[in-house]
Amino acid sequence: MTTVLLIDDHELIRQGLAGAFAQADGFEVAGQAGSVEEGLSLAREIGPDVIVTDIRLPDGSGLDVVRALRKESRDTGLVVLTMYAGDEQLFAAMDAGASAFVGKDAPTTTVISAARQAAVSPLTFSCTGLGEAMIRRMSSGAPRLSDRERQVLELLAEGLGVTAIAGRLFLSESTAKSHIGRIYEKLGAANRAQALVTAMRLGLISSATRPV
Repeated sequence: MTTVLLIDDHELIRQGLAGAFAQADGFEVAGQAGSVEEGLSLAREIGPDVIVTDIRLPDGSGLDVVRALRKESRDTGLVVLTMYAGDEQLFAAMDAGASAFVGKDAPTTTVISAARQAAVSPLTFSCTGLGEAMIRRMSSGAPRLSDRERQVLELLAEGLGVTAIAGRLFLSESTAKSHIGRIYEKLGAANRAQALVTAMRLGLISSATRPV
């Protein structure tokens, strides 16, 4: 059973989500909170598998919840749910370490699917329209990958680590790490999985390559 914590300051929305999860197979709502402080406290107390949080909360941002809990755990699914689903909010959620980003205008089935995916792959970012958002970001003057960065990206896609990449390209490990860091920054990714998912959707690596 996948346990879920819901964080939203609107009780009606929380109750609606709670009802949707109650009807979905394999989920149990373990708690509800209406603020950042209450959400963090409950999350640490009950240790849910997935947390679904609104961005706008009375005492801060749901992204504060995401950042804090991602630092504490790589295994918790973190779904950001918001009615302000613009590119800026999407990339902010990705950078914070969220597992998924869903607009409040999306059907509850989409929220359930995002939570299910987040429970399985908490470090892989998913969002409808991510590819289009990345294209808009790239075409709006964001820097492109250099030839060397593309080589490093391809080796990341093959599953190679820093040491292996450095050896393959005859680089020092510190230089390889620097290239990887710049790739993450340019793709708006927090980790390898996010970088590869984004790169695949942008056509920077083959769609046949599966992120690791």
